[in-house]
Amino acid sequence: MSAATFFTPVQAGIQLVEERMRAQADPDTNPDMAAALDHLLQAGGKRVRPTVVLLVGNLLGADREKLVILGAAVEMLHTATLVHDDLIDSALLRRGIPTLNSKWSPTATVLTGDFLFARAARLASEVDNVELMKRFAETLATIVNGELTQYFAAHGLISRENYYGRIYAKTASLFEMCGLSAAMIGTPDETIQAAFKTYGYETGMAFQIVDDILDFSGEQRAVGKPLGSDLLQGLVTLPAIYYAETHPDDPNVKLLVSGHWRDEQKMMQLITSIRHSEAIRLALAEAAAHIERALQALAQFPLSVERDALADLARYILNRRS
Repeated sequence: MSAATFFTPVQAGIQLVEERMRAQADPDTNPDMAAALDHLLQAGGKRVRPTVVLLVGNLLGADREKLVILGAAVEMLHTATLVHDDLIDSALLRRGIPTLNSKWSPTATVLTGDFLFARAARLASEVDNVELMKRFAETLATIVNGELTQYFAAHGLISRENYYGRIYAKTASLFEMCGLSAAMIGTPDETIQAAFKTYGYETGMAFQIVDDILDFSGEQRAVGKPLGSDLLQGLVTLPAIYYAETHPDDPNVKLLVSGHWRDEQKMMQLITSIRHSEAIRLALAEAAAHIERALQALAQFPLSVERDALADLARYILNRRS
């Protein structure tokens, strides 16, 4: 399924989101920081998160200007997390383009991420909704806390509870906020707000599960990083969990559990075993269940271009290849 299927109804709005993001480099911004922002925006991205904001808001007849501001704030927040992620992971490329940390010092890279976080918060405040601003701040805290949990307490750990908590913090929390916050702008009806919160949560969980599947089964050029890179860092994702549950006697699983995940040769063997096992199919089925629940959350709303696009977006997340 092409991204254009769900992107088309909000294409003009996404353009306004891009313009609002670029405007964050005002005349007082350090020239190097402004150049970094331009570099990050040129790197592109699917803009899935602001698309959710615009589709949900448009479905509910929300104020267009507030939706554009919220969409820009969400994407700035997401971009900031990527800057810090790339530094933590020592990634040199993202989407085939050199990362900031491949060119700059760690200090400059961290400060750039901090600048983006600050600009994202300023944008969110311009929506002029105190409850929405609280949600935005809580989501930022959730994301950062999740990164800390992953850094200190996830390596070599085969735990569904830990995994689900990590992917909620890393990805689903922001999708959830997109659906809920856009609905908050569009209606005071808490039942409707809850439905779009559910939609955001379910699509976000599926998005990260599919990401983790592609880390094993995708094409390296499309994924943009070495296959199995998470496991090589000791991070156990859903395909590896399914494999470990069904192959507990595999010597390489035992190595992983005992904390010897730094043995690259053994981990590469484990990655190959996972790629050729039922674990990929089982993980994909779990992602599909999340998408089905997202579609059920949409079912209460009348047919419309926006509802169809949100359903198409959910299906795209399940079937994407990068």
